[in-house]
Amino acid sequence: MPDHEKINYVEFSARDLIATKMFFQQAFGWVFVDYGPEYTAFSNQGLDGGFYQADRQSQVSQGAALIVLYSESLEATQARVEEAGGIISTPIFEFPGGRRFHFTEPSGNEMAVWSDR
Repeated sequence: MPDHEKINYVEFSARDLIATKMFFQQAFGWVFVDYGPEYTAFSNQGLDGGFYQADRQSQVSQGAALIVLYSESLEATQARVEEAGGIISTPIFEFPGGRRFHFTEPSGNEMAVWSDR
């Protein structure tokens, strides 16, 4: 049962749902369920959510919230992101408590991956 008044779901736009799904499947092993040709959902990734067909993108420089994934091996995760077609928009950098990098997926949404290792 979802927690009362807690963040429960996140949705992103995607110019190319097929490319976006393939990217997250290859880079992170996500599994999707399609709900028609213009929506696909993911679950069990820390926060459930989905992608809907739209010609927009989530970019921090435009005021969007930044979704940050965790990795036990930052360099290995970055390599998988790049192999899957992601573009590293901010290379690995240190911050108090860890390190992280930012990337964009094929539809242009910006996300980040961090590690405390």
